[in-house]
Amino acid sequence: MRISGLAEPGSMKSAERTGRSGAPLCAAREETAPVLLLGLGNPLMSDDGAGQEILAQLESEATAWGSRVEFMDGGTQGLALLGKFDGRKAVVFLDAIRLGDKAGAVHVLDGAELVSLGGGHATTAHEGSAPQILAALQLLGEVPRQVTMIGIEPAEIKTGIGLSAAVEANVGVAASFARMAITRVLSAA
Repeated sequence: MRISGLAEPGSMKSAERTGRSGAPLCAAREETAPVLLLGLGNPLMSDDGAGQEILAQLESEATAWGSRVEFMDGGTQGLALLGKFDGRKAVVFLDAIRLGDKAGAVHVLDGAELVSLGGGHATTAHEGSAPQILAALQLLGEVPRQVTMIGIEPAEIKTGIGLSAAVEANVGVAASFARMAITRVLSAA
């Protein structure tokens, strides 16, 4: 994904998001989309790039969801993303997440389950994981009403580009769960 049409400093206009095909993912606008679809991870660390791959699988939905869903590649920005949650009704995190299951397993967690992971063992290979971001949002009193995490159990986290076979095989499954989560949020609105 790439960002085009960056706004001038101090401007209220958002950047227009475009996908690999160059089609707009989210039109430039002043108001915040109620749902944030946030891919996290580091694609230079093999399976840690699963969040971005799931996000890319969902690009075709951008037109159908229109301005109600904002697609964002959050990379490893972590707590620097906190301002992106202002005014959101829901967030769907996409990431690689270690929960001790077999490689490629798809995990669907709600906000409470995600919070319970926050202070324990490391769940990702990067700073600013979804549990850490959610814990910070709780401290600020800005947690969206609906929080969902769609994660894939990594096979390997090491320097390298590309997902392992086990993770790659389930990116589509994870994208399907993300699609269901977003559809559920939008139909409730």
